[in-house]
Amino acid sequence: MHKWRRYGGLLAAGALSAGMLATGPASAQPSSTTRTCGLNLGSVTAGGDHRQQVITDDGLVVDNWIVAKDLYPDGQVRLSATVRYGPSDVGGMARQGPVIMGSTMYDSNYVTADGTGAVTHKQVTRVGPGWQVYRSLDRSTYVTATTQRDTEYSLHNDGTLYRRNVTYKNGVASRQITGWQSGYRGVKAMTLISQTATYDTFLMTLTSGKLYTARLPLAGGHIIPGVVKQVRGSTWQGFETLIAAACDTGVLLLGIDKDTGSAYLYKVGHANGAATSIRMIRKVPGSFKEPVYFHWQLFTGERLAGD
Repeated sequence: MHKWRRYGGLLAAGALSAGMLATGPASAQPSSTTRTCGLNLGSVTAGGDHRQQVITDDGLVVDNWIVAKDLYPDGQVRLSATVRYGPSDVGGMARQGPVIMGSTMYDSNYVTADGTGAVTHKQVTRVGPGWQVYRSLDRSTYVTATTQRDTEYSLHNDGTLYRRNVTYKNGVASRQITGWQSGYRGVKAMTLISQTATYDTFLMTLTSGKLYTARLPLAGGHIIPGVVKQVRGSTWQGFETLIAAACDTGVLLLGIDKDTGSAYLYKVGHANGAATSIRMIRKVPGSFKEPVYFHWQLFTGERLAGD
């Protein structure tokens, strides 16, 4: 695998600067628009392409283009975690993230250079089978000047949330289960909204319409002693996908209802149970019916403060 070029605190192969929900719409290739914050929405199309849409903090789509053409076989990708991108040591932009196709996980790495969707240095590496029983996949990367962790979370169909530590050697990722917690059977969608050196926090919608946060510590043995709090009691069941990006002291939250092809943008404040502020910004223009959505994570050196 190629190496990430050192850039704003970037580390070598498989590493990430000290960021989690970096937004960076101003860095998106086609546009020169500068915004305070925004959300980089990624998707895998039915044709196996990677798409990127830049959504501003007032709910407008200022860029929408195919990043990589024919990256995967048509209609095969079922889940994708966050995809990280930044300057490559071979030129252009390096992009990396895991996907699940059918029952198998793959790690994807490639480089784009000219904005046409052409891909070079493509590697889609088979991780292993057995992933047909999972319905959600996400990743948290936390980096300081001296340490780095990559943590993946996958939600089993039986409602058990698994945590895996991801390490890299010679550019190849290996995974080890480090914890799990049951009781998430009713979760419909989840997204990472905060991280620190010691825990990650997710926002989750339930099929009942409730909205919860789950703070998951990285210590405490194999049984994750997660702290779950209700944020809202109803109306959130319509969203199959949640995507979050840091904005000021909170996050921008995009909820996607693929049944209607609609997406709604919210500003969510400091996570504090039922006292958490949530303001709907607007329905985002356009149609949102891609098979798989994810968050593009730009390497900026920023880190979202803990909740």
